[in-house]
Amino acid sequence: MNNIHNYLLPHGYIIRKAKPSDMWLVFLFIIRGRLDPSQLKWQQFLVIEHDSFLVAFGQLRNFKFAQELGSLFVVPAYRNQGLGTFLIQHLIAQSTQPLYLKCLEHQLEIFYAQRGFIPVSYEELPVSLKSKFRLSQLRKSLLKAFVVFMKYQYPI
Repeated sequence: MNNIHNYLLPHGYIIRKAKPSDMWLVFLFIIRGRLDPSQLKWQQFLVIEHDSFLVAFGQLRNFKFAQELGSLFVVPAYRNQGLGTFLIQHLIAQSTQPLYLKCLEHQLEIFYAQRGFIPVSYEELPVSLKSKFRLSQLRKSLLKAFVVFMKYQYPI
């Protein structure tokens, strides 16, 4: 599938497509995690639950000639178990266009680089993503804030 290990979900966890009833909790976690609250369409999300409690989620946002891996979140008490990597693998497998993401923290850049994403310049982004990421690029250039755009490098 790709150049990272195939993670299995720990016993008692299930992955499934999101349901409309999941979105209030997804929205709450997105706000608490300071993630991008735009384009939250429940149909685009995969969720992982444990004991009927939503513990992780992520989505593929669709753009013209591209997709964005976004809203990846694991509840803090459930981190470091491979849940984020498991979600990334499933979202990559579902992607149908070149896949991009945006990182606002250096440690996330490292996390995604270890999972097959490479940094790309703002100029290399598809037009449809440039308009979405324009404010982040301004934040990077004017405020010298940490922003890295990344593209998934499909293995050869």
